Amino acid sequence: MRKYLLLPLAALLLFSCKDENKVEEKIAELPAEDIKIERFDKIFFESTPAQLPELKKKFDFLFPKEVPDNVWLEKQKDPFQKQLYAEVQKKYPNVDTLQENITDLYRHMKYYYPTVTKPRVVTLVYDDLDMKCVYTGDLILIPLSIYLGEKDELYVGSMDNYHLPEHNPSQILPDIVTAFSKNKIAPIKNNNFLSYIIYYGKELYMKDMLIPEVKDNNKIGYTAQQMKWTKENETEIWRYFVENKLFYDNDPKLLTRFVQPAPFSKFYLGFDNDTPGRLGQWIGWQIVRSYMEHNKGVKPEAMLAMDAQTIFDNSKYKPEK
Repeated sequence: MRKYLLLPLAALLLFSCKDENKVEEKIAELPAEDIKIERFDKIFFESTPAQLPELKKKFDFLFPKEVPDNVWLEKQKDPFQKQLYAEVQKKYPNVDTLQENITDLYRHMKYYYPTVTKPRVVTLVYDDLDMKCVYTGDLILIPLSIYLGEKDELYVGSMDNYHLPEHNPSQILPDIVTAFSKNKIAPIKNNNFLSYIIYYGKELYMKDMLIPEVKDNNKIGYTAQQMKWTKENETEIWRYFVENKLFYDNDPKLLTRFVQPAPFSKFYLGFDNDTPGRLGQWIGWQIVRSYMEHNKGVKPEAMLAMDAQTIFDNSKYKPEK
């Protein structure tokens, strides 16, 4: 019986792949607009004090007027800042591949959002580990010092281990899309669990749209092992959420248990330590994917503006047993 049940699924996946290929063909036909990355990190640390006025003029958006020049000159000489810069140069002697990837990302943005402007892309050295990529509409800032790789000696021991994968180079594109998505997704209006997981499901679906070549585990920031566990246990995760009636629960603890970054998800069961965090986001992603798969006439921008309940009710999402 199982093999017959799989036939409609296989047909659905086949048509889905064909649709995706058609979209990619249309994106490939768009006029080429190459992105050029400006290495402010390199320019700043290799400039002389006499060049600072010229630097401030060219990159005025990086130099708040209230900050005196001596602050920037001290930063150029600061041992830790120089160490950060040295690590960045080792990891990113050039940004050719990143430049190509961001150019491709921009083409996808332009396809789905024709009015989007070509952004200026600037790389930085920054010592705040909480700062990720910034998108302002006409500017993308990439703090390369945040993406040195989870095994870099500057990170190990300075943060909880579950945060380390966030600092891999593979997270640059997903983080740009996260920043881009902020004003593209309808804000959460209901504080129940469903609203939150659908919100993050929409954000992850935008990564499907804009960076389709990126692996799913990198889109959500999981390791390959964490992704394997999640896919193998998708049915059990879903069953737990349904049987415990979590979707319409307003308990804020559900966010720390299943939505926000954490070393693992908290089912309060014996296997918790084997789980990745943010499994609520994962389920929300699968619901949104299923909704779009079963509602071909709905455009992505319409779905992104839609309320969580409508998406949930019409998703037909149900993992295989």
